[in-house]
Amino acid sequence: MASDAEKFFAEWPARFEKAKAGAPDTIKAFGGLFAAVMKEGALSVREKELIALGIGMAMRCDPCINLHAQKSLEAGATREQILEAASVAVMMQGGPTFTYLPKVVEALEALEKSRK
Repeated sequence: MASDAEKFFAEWPARFEKAKAGAPDTIKAFGGLFAAVMKEGALSVREKELIALGIGMAMRCDPCINLHAQKSLEAGATREQILEAASVAVMMQGGPTFTYLPKVVEALEALEKSRK
């Protein structure tokens, strides 16, 4: 049985294309903000993605967790660094964020599986 993360990664491209067609101005505006903020700067892209992952966990945002786990890997973060960043989020917010730690692991597993 596919995990929630595997299902997300399989369905996300089509879902995102529908959102782009339905709300192109919003997608364009948010995309510009994302590109401006998430580029190399005083913090590396890897550091920014790890921060975004932690915030995604704190906000209990499944898509954010999946996408920022993916982007963290793409930016050069290791599995260990991603899980450590996730652990910092748990330490800062406690139990509610702790329950999202398995989602980070599932996202990593789905991404690792897709790379094989």
